[in-house]
Amino acid sequence: MKILALNGSLRARSSNGAVLRSALALTDAASTVADLAALPHFNPDLDGVDDAPPAPVAALRRAVAEADAVLVVSPEYAHGVPGVLKNALDWLVSSAEFLDKPTAVLTASPSPTGAAYAHEQLRETLRMMSADVLPDACRNLTAIGPKTDPATATVTDPATLQELRTAMAALRDARSA
Repeated sequence: MKILALNGSLRARSSNGAVLRSALALTDAASTVADLAALPHFNPDLDGVDDAPPAPVAALRRAVAEADAVLVVSPEYAHGVPGVLKNALDWLVSSAEFLDKPTAVLTASPSPTGAAYAHEQLRETLRMMSADVLPDACRNLTAIGPKTDPATATVTDPATLQELRTAMAALRDARSA
């Protein structure tokens, strides 16, 4: 199984990066993390019917198409999806790579409510894109800060690790179903 991960945080030491690394470590699947920072700002004029998309966009589309499943991990900014992740989804919305693709959404925030707004927005956007958003593979992780170890940039909280293990098992099982 090949999992493509999309990280909505570009911060080197983000808690969402820790969630992503920890989630991928809990599966035996091959995984790749897409480089969302390399994408140009979304502009439909760069992606017309007779135009080849910019190289980073073509690479992202190819990576989604070749993946067996997609893992989306994201913080929440101002009650919404971070711009870098929204930009990536905008580049993918008019193509068919997400069609029926098993997809997990993990959001995390230091807030006691987690990233609830971004979580729901991501799930809705991905469903509109015809992704197979798996409810059992989606988690909104609350108060994530003390549940990670900054030195290892991983999740250390046993209950949170179990949540991630359950989500990744649901993603794996959906692909084999």
